[in-house]
Amino acid sequence: MDTALDQPLTSRRRGFRRLLTAYVALTKPRVIELLLITTVPVMFLAEGGLPDLGLVVATLVGGSLAAGSANAFNMYLDRDIDRIMNRTRKRPLVTGELSDREALGFAWIIGVVSIAWLLLTTNALAAGLALTAILFYVFVYTLVLKRRTEQNIVWGGIAGCFPVLIGWSAVTGSLDWAPLVLFLVIFLWTPPHYWPLSMKYRADYASVGVPMLSVVREQAVVSIQVVLYAWATVVMSLMLIPVAGMGALYIALAVVAGGWFVVESHRLYSRAASGREAAPMRVFHVSNTYLTLLFVGVAIDPLLPF
Repeated sequence: MDTALDQPLTSRRRGFRRLLTAYVALTKPRVIELLLITTVPVMFLAEGGLPDLGLVVATLVGGSLAAGSANAFNMYLDRDIDRIMNRTRKRPLVTGELSDREALGFAWIIGVVSIAWLLLTTNALAAGLALTAILFYVFVYTLVLKRRTEQNIVWGGIAGCFPVLIGWSAVTGSLDWAPLVLFLVIFLWTPPHYWPLSMKYRADYASVGVPMLSVVREQAVVSIQVVLYAWATVVMSLMLIPVAGMGALYIALAVVAGGWFVVESHRLYSRAASGREAAPMRVFHVSNTYLTLLFVGVAIDPLLPF
């Protein structure tokens, strides 16, 4: 019988790459990327300039592992519905690239490592916040809210707000009003960001009985909620101006990018209310760009003299 050592080197390399790709996919890297976009700028704001590079790297490593752990637990717990939904048919537990045991073990390992790493390289507050985020996403969102209420993404989205608190606390060892305002910005941004995606994949969620708002309500109702939350997000972003003394760059980005986000949300509602094809993914992509631009302003504004 052939052993692993008897296989051609190229075959073993391909096998390793497939396995590595599967483990990376388990962490939902696109979600992690979005979380990191919010972490680093807050560290600039907390420092009032350039934070220590080593601290930034340490926080990003720990935050990535923590988010990856939460996502891996989520994928393990949702493996039954992932096998049915078209959107998730390529996930590693569906394709068989990873076993349930491998996924669960991986989630535990990187979760424990993330907390230990943050505790050793940043401080206890940052590590405690990361642990809270993992527990909230796994137990409150995945196990309790997701399959029981149409408001699942509203409250479940809280887990995605923690990176701003982690980034701030890693620099200062404490919390303040500025990171709390940004926490609320992401909290309010999450529903109008995710609901358009759920509108596109409405049939998927309906097929597995997940009561997303887009499943239990008409498109016009969902889209008006998107409008309301988009407005609330932009208004909350403007609250950072007096709280953190933000300057001209942040103000310009918050107003212009926020205006774009709101306009696209209104267009979504207009199409849905008139019975036309809603084209929700445009709002989804605009919401990503909006948040990125807003946090670019958060990062660069403390570096400017005005």
